[in-house]
Amino acid sequence: MSATVPTQALRSQLGRLLVPSVLDVFFLALLLAAFAHPQGLRALLSDGDTGWHIRTGELVLETGHAPVADPFSFSRFGQPWFAWEWLSDVVLAETWRWRGLAGVAALAGAVLALAATALLARMLRRGCGLWIGLAAALAAVSASSVHYLARPHIFSILLYTVALWILAEDRLRRGPAVWLLAPLTALWVNLHAGFVAWLATLGLLLALCAAERDWSQVRRYGGLAALCSLASLLNPYGWQLHLHVARYLSSPWIMEHVQEFQSPSIRSEGMIVFALLLLATVALAPQADRFDALLVLFWGFLALRSARHVPFFAIAAAPVLASGAAANWARLASRAASRAPLRICWELAQEYGRSPRVSLWLGFSAAAVMVAAPGAGFPDTVFPVRAVERNIRQLTPPAAMPRILTSDQWADYLIYRLYPRQRVFFDGRSDFFGPAIGSDYRQLLAGQSSWRELLDRYQFDLALLPRDWPLSASLDREPGWRLAYRDSVAVLYARDVGRTPWSAAGAPVGLLALPTGLGRQRAWTRGSAPQRVPAMTPAMCVGTALRVAAVVADLRRRVPDWLTAAGAAAGVVCAAWGGWHGVGIAAAGALAGFLPFHWCGAVGGGDAKLMAAHGALLGPSGILLAAAIPCPSAIFPGAWIGLPGGGS
Repeated sequence: MSATVPTQALRSQLGRLLVPSVLDVFFLALLLAAFAHPQGLRALLSDGDTGWHIRTGELVLETGHAPVADPFSFSRFGQPWFAWEWLSDVVLAETWRWRGLAGVAALAGAVLALAATALLARMLRRGCGLWIGLAAALAAVSASSVHYLARPHIFSILLYTVALWILAEDRLRRGPAVWLLAPLTALWVNLHAGFVAWLATLGLLLALCAAERDWSQVRRYGGLAALCSLASLLNPYGWQLHLHVARYLSSPWIMEHVQEFQSPSIRSEGMIVFALLLLATVALAPQADRFDALLVLFWGFLALRSARHVPFFAIAAAPVLASGAAANWARLASRAASRAPLRICWELAQEYGRSPRVSLWLGFSAAAVMVAAPGAGFPDTVFPVRAVERNIRQLTPPAAMPRILTSDQWADYLIYRLYPRQRVFFDGRSDFFGPAIGSDYRQLLAGQSSWRELLDRYQFDLALLPRDWPLSASLDREPGWRLAYRDSVAVLYARDVGRTPWSAAGAPVGLLALPTGLGRQRAWTRGSAPQRVPAMTPAMCVGTALRVAAVVADLRRRVPDWLTAAGAAAGVVCAAWGGWHGVGIAAAGALAGFLPFHWCGAVGGGDAKLMAAHGALLGPSGILLAAAIPCPSAIFPGAWIGLPGGGS
C-alpha cells in the first residue's frame, strides 16, 4: 500500500506535465493564428528598430560589455549613448545567429503569446471562468497589438503581466513568492526601460495603503519597493540610467514629435477595442478592488495621453473587466433553472477554467514554432530591400564612406544591413539624437525652406527617400543632384560629382530607399504597428455560436439537425465572400469533418454532422488540426487555430 501511493502520485504528476491543458492550447492557438506564419512574422518585423537592436547585441557579444558611445551614426559618432536594452539586444542577436530574422520574429511572437497566456491564467485563478477569461484576454491582445513588434518592449509586456499577477496573489494570500520581484526587477532593468512602470505601480500601491492607514501593508510593500528600486541600480549605467529615462519621458520634443508618445487614434480595430475596454473598465471600477481600480484609472489616463501605454492599460484592465462580468453572470446563473443554458454555460466555464496549469507542451510548441518558422525578413514593401541589394557597391564603396540621407526607419534597416561599412545620419534612437539634430531631420523630411543649407552642412552624398517625400520632388529639379535609382518603394538621388553610378542591373542605381507613404508618417511612428491579430471574422462568430449552442443541446441529450444544417450553410455563405475558391474550401472542409469520423465510427451520426458544419467554417486543415488536439476541453480554443484561414 505504501508503494502504491507514491506511484500514483508520480503518475498524476507526469500526467499533469504531459497532458495538454487549456492554457497550452490557448498559447499554441494564439501563436499559430497570429504570429507563426509568413504574414505574421513580417508584421512583427515592420519596425526597423529590430535591426539596430540585433547589431547592438552583436557588439555586446564581441566586446563583452554594453556600449557607452555611439557606433552607428556619423552625425554623433562617439558621443555618450545609453544602450539601456543591452540584454534584450543580446537575446535578439543570439536568436538571429541561430535562426535569422524569422527566429527573431518567432521569439517575439512566443513572448507575446506567453504574456497573453499568463494574463488568461490570472483571470482563471480569480474564478472568472473560461469563456469570460478568453474574451477578456483576446480583447487585451487586440488592444495591445498596435505595439506587437520584435523589439525589447515585448519583455516588458510579459514581465509586467507576471509581476502584477504575483503582486495580486500576495495581496490575497501572503507568501514568499512576492520577494522574487526584486531579482525580477534586476533582470528587467537590463531588458527594457519598462521597469519604470513597475516601480510606479509599487508607488501607487504604497500611496493607497498609506491613505487607508494599513501600516502592515505599508511596511511589507514599502520593503518590496525599496528592494526593487535598489535592484534597478544593477545595470551598466547605475543611477544615471534612471536620470536618462526620466529626461527622455519628460522631453517635450519627444512628446510632440514621436507618434507612439502621442494620443492614440481611435480608428483601427485594435484601438476601437481599447476604447471599449476603457469605457467598460471605468464603469466597473467602483465594483473592483481599490488598487485594481486605481491602476485602471492611472493607465487609462496615460494611455489616452500616449499610445505607448496602451499595453500596460490592457494588462491592468482585463482582470477588472473579467471579474465584473463573471460576478454578474454568476448572479444571473444562480437564479436560473438547473437546465437553463445560462447556468449550463456558466458551470462549463467554471469546469474548464478550474485549476489552470501548463504542461511541457507549452515549451515544446514554442520551441517547435521557432525551429520551423518559415523564412521571413524585413518587408520589402516597407523597407528599401531591393534598392540596397541592387546598389550595395554604391552604398559601401571601397573608398570614402558616402553620407546618406534617409528616414529613421530606413536608417535602422541600413544599420542592420550595412554596419560597419556604413553609418547613418538619424535613426530610431530618438532619445540619443535629441531635438537639435531631430529638428534638422524634420526640416529635411518635410522639404522646408532650409533644406539646401542642411544638405550642404551635413555633406550628404546620397539621398534614399520614399517616393512621396516632399524632398524627392525638390531634388528632381535641383541642379547638382540627379536621380540614380527608382523602384516602387524608393528613389535614390546622388550628388553630381561627375561620375556615373554603378548599377548591377545596367540602369542608374542609388543607395537608400523608403516605402511609399512612409516619409511623412512612418518616420515618426515609433512603436506603431499594423493590426496583426486576426479580426473576428463572420466565420469565427458563427463558429463560436455554433459550438456554444451544440454544447447546450448535447447536454440536453440531442443535437438537432437544423443546428448542424444552419452551421454548414453559414460556413458556405461566409466562404462565398472569397469567391468560388472559398466555396470549394468550405465544401472540402465539410467532407473532411464528416467522412473520416463517420466511417471510422469515432462519433455518432449527429456529432459527425456537427463536425461537418465545423469543417465548412474552418476549412479542411482547420477542422483536422482542431480535431487532432489531444485535449477534450480544447475544442473551443483549438478550433480557433483554423478559423482565420478557414472557409472565410
